[in-house]
Amino acid sequence: MALLQISEPGMSTAPHQHRLAVGIDLGTTNSLVATVRNSIPEVLNDEAGRPLMPSIVRYLPNGNAHIGYKAQAAQTTDPKNTILSVKRFMGRGLKDIAYAENLPYDFLDAPGMVQLKTVAGVKSPVEISAEILATLRQQAEDALGDDLVGAVITVPAYFDDAQRQATKDAAKLAGLNVLRLLNEPTAAAIAYGLDNASEGVYVVYDLGGGTFDISILKLTKGVFEVLATGGDSALGGDDFDHRLFCWISKEAALAPLSDEDTRVLMVKAREAKELLSTKAEVTIDAVLNSGERVHLLLTAEIFDEITQHLVAKTLTPTRKALRDAELSADDVDGVVLVGGATRMPSIRKAVGAYFHTTPLANIDPDKVVALGAAIQANLLAGNRAAGDDWLLLDVIPLSLGIETMGGLVEKVIPRNSTIPCARAQEFTTFKDGQTAMAIQILQGERELVSDCRSLAKFELRGIPPMAAGAARIRVTYQVDADGLLSVSARELRSGVEASISVKPSYGLADDDISRMLQESFASADVDMQARALREEQVEAERIVLATESALQSDAALLSAEEQAAITALIAVVRTQTQGADHLAIKAAVEALAHGTEDFAARRMDRSVHDALTGKTLDQVS
Repeated sequence: MALLQISEPGMSTAPHQHRLAVGIDLGTTNSLVATVRNSIPEVLNDEAGRPLMPSIVRYLPNGNAHIGYKAQAAQTTDPKNTILSVKRFMGRGLKDIAYAENLPYDFLDAPGMVQLKTVAGVKSPVEISAEILATLRQQAEDALGDDLVGAVITVPAYFDDAQRQATKDAAKLAGLNVLRLLNEPTAAAIAYGLDNASEGVYVVYDLGGGTFDISILKLTKGVFEVLATGGDSALGGDDFDHRLFCWISKEAALAPLSDEDTRVLMVKAREAKELLSTKAEVTIDAVLNSGERVHLLLTAEIFDEITQHLVAKTLTPTRKALRDAELSADDVDGVVLVGGATRMPSIRKAVGAYFHTTPLANIDPDKVVALGAAIQANLLAGNRAAGDDWLLLDVIPLSLGIETMGGLVEKVIPRNSTIPCARAQEFTTFKDGQTAMAIQILQGERELVSDCRSLAKFELRGIPPMAAGAARIRVTYQVDADGLLSVSARELRSGVEASISVKPSYGLADDDISRMLQESFASADVDMQARALREEQVEAERIVLATESALQSDAALLSAEEQAAITALIAVVRTQTQGADHLAIKAAVEALAHGTEDFAARRMDRSVHDALTGKTLDQVS
């Protein structure tokens, strides 16, 4: 039974009108879900009261999976089937994955996205991410007491079209209605801008577990305008962990390691990195399966020295984004830190030195993205309240272009263009009598086709034969609010037209999504049964507590036999609640409700009698 939401008139939508929407931060290391309740954004904790859920999935031989903390516990004992940092594989081929040879997984370099071989079968990063998203969806629905109308899911600003499409595919597979894909730095800016009523030019420095983003925003009277964005979708806290892992292996002179020992040392490296955020030195102790013992002292100075190139690597896109925005570091009013990796003192020191200011971190860097996404989701769901009159102007991270003769790229929409947007250019034929044109859609900043990512290809056929250069073919690119692209081509003289909604070569085909949805139906049934069980258990606990309270206060209204009968019905409810049959619990609850009807009527009569005793008719009226 959902609790009523109560708020001041005009401050938010009436409870019966409030549409449940959430913001989801699908992170490399941890993920979380947030919503807006009574005009206040808040993170929804799990049943144990934890806001963060490790973005880890472990597959089991029976086809089931453990997600989150339960999967995390098995990362050193079952590394091949326990998938970490899957976000780094989204929309990527094997050649795109840094230090893949050091990871314990059995990769399959499929024609599209890389696949992972597990005991439960071959899994794509989309399927693995869908497991995480489905768990967050269930967590939100349990906390809110009803189904969701939709979700805003955040992605790194520097995610390309293939990575964005893969994220949207994962959400669809998880049963989520995606209201918007929102850039992570922009989500953080929303949380800061609305919480602090800030205005001016702000830089959002977002270093997560697997990605780095830098965004420059201008906040003016409720308008969030992204001026420029940059980053590296293959740079994050994981790289600091890996660098430290390499240092440990070298200092301890370790022989080639097994997958299990590699994972043990990676866990130790991450723990040491996190401890150095508050300590000057840490001791790394580990006993490997091979029998080798690791005992090393790591100081903050050593860690800073071996990772300084990674810190410097974040400043290169920062300088580029400032140039794109035609600003200098001195023009920036504040720097917002986002992502757990920004807790590293070396990061905070480097950012502060570059911008000559103390970075802002008064909102938890782990939560700020989800909170901003929840605010946007609440607005898109139609829960507009007084004061919700702000506007979001985001940009695309990479230029979109078309292949022209000679293997060159003609940019149609330049990077940092505000979205949604549409741009068109006219092209013509190369040969006399040409009746068709192949159109290749590209993404990237380089001048040659071979140096950019191909998103899709399609053909415009039926062009009337004309002399070379006589045909006029208008190609239109349209980017929606999620940063996803559709392209159309039209020969202006004849009206012949062709179009394509770009499904990147690294995305999944509709048939793949349909297959995965079919495979997920079994687990969906399990999820529904689990939810029904929890709902009945909650209702059973409620009615038992209410009945026991009534017995304590008004037992005198019942005979000994009647009391014994009700006590027996309560015992049945408690027994059934321990089981897994929600229908049996429901039947026991209904029996208890029916068995206490006379008792409830007597209590009501007594309350009325007590209220009227000793009062005149005038006093009652």
